[in-house]
Amino acid sequence: MADRVTFHRADAADPQLTGTFDLVCAFETIHDMNDPAAALAAMRALRAPGGIVLIADERVADDFTTDVDPGERFQWGWSTLHCLPTALTAPPAAGTGTIMRAPTLRRYAQAAGFAGIDVLPIEHDFWRFYTLTG
Repeated sequence: MADRVTFHRADAADPQLTGTFDLVCAFETIHDMNDPAAALAAMRALRAPGGIVLIADERVADDFTTDVDPGERFQWGWSTLHCLPTALTAPPAAGTGTIMRAPTLRRYAQAAGFAGIDVLPIEHDFWRFYTLTG
């Protein structure tokens, strides 16, 4: 694969990178960001024509309920102790936290200019995978 795959460490805001990547990923980070829509917009700009934006985040229910499985309770703990406070450190302070439900990601993606999100059919107890479209 060395002739087909390269990895770069760079500032995603560098305008020279616009439209150059076939795959742009964020693994378990969007919910920690103060401005997730702006981060997704930067990812959208990095994507080459026909490229894919892939997001992996915690698998939680799409609707709030107090009757949740132990995995989501575990996520609530991390959210309270780390993720939510991190996402509140500077304006605009979305304050998403670990419990980022699919409708919330959909709202951020639309604000970033994506047409929508698709939940990938990957069954996993802890992770949910999304591709952002449009």
